[in-house]
Amino acid sequence: MIFACIGLALVAFIGFGLYKASDLKSIQIETNITIKGTPQQVFDMVKYLNNFPKWSPFLAQDPTQKYEVKGIDGTVGAQYHWDGNKGKDLGYQEIVSIHELNYISMKCDIQKPFVAKPTFEYYFMQTSNGVEVKQDFKLESGLVDAFFMWLLGAKAEMEKTNKQGMELLKKAVES
Repeated sequence: MIFACIGLALVAFIGFGLYKASDLKSIQIETNITIKGTPQQVFDMVKYLNNFPKWSPFLAQDPTQKYEVKGIDGTVGAQYHWDGNKGKDLGYQEIVSIHELNYISMKCDIQKPFVAKPTFEYYFMQTSNGVEVKQDFKLESGLVDAFFMWLLGAKAEMEKTNKQGMELLKKAVES
């Protein structure tokens, strides 16, 4: 009887988890911030990958992270490679599209601690208060990966990290 109750509870937990995970198969996180700086200063801080260490939330969380820019920095095809957390974080991001002063698109290829291929799109708009930057993060995943993201609360962590990155971007430009 005890094993039947435990089994039923486990099935219910997994069923509930898969139901909740179905919402995480497609994640989109938009983060906005207004930065006091010229449109060129703000745009270049994102466009040139050699600037990323100045506002990377991942480097802020792991100052021992190793990184390298490959290709011609600030152009389509340039890549920012990282290896951090004592070899537990590994991947790169690549610029895939640039519309000068308006838009930058990057794709990521994360190999560790999990395999994922999120995208980041940055939109830049001059306002009377400065330059508004909108970061649009998207991640598609399978149901099993989504289940573990639900189990570990990964979406909330992603939102926190993206917000930290945008705040560091603001600080890097304004200081």
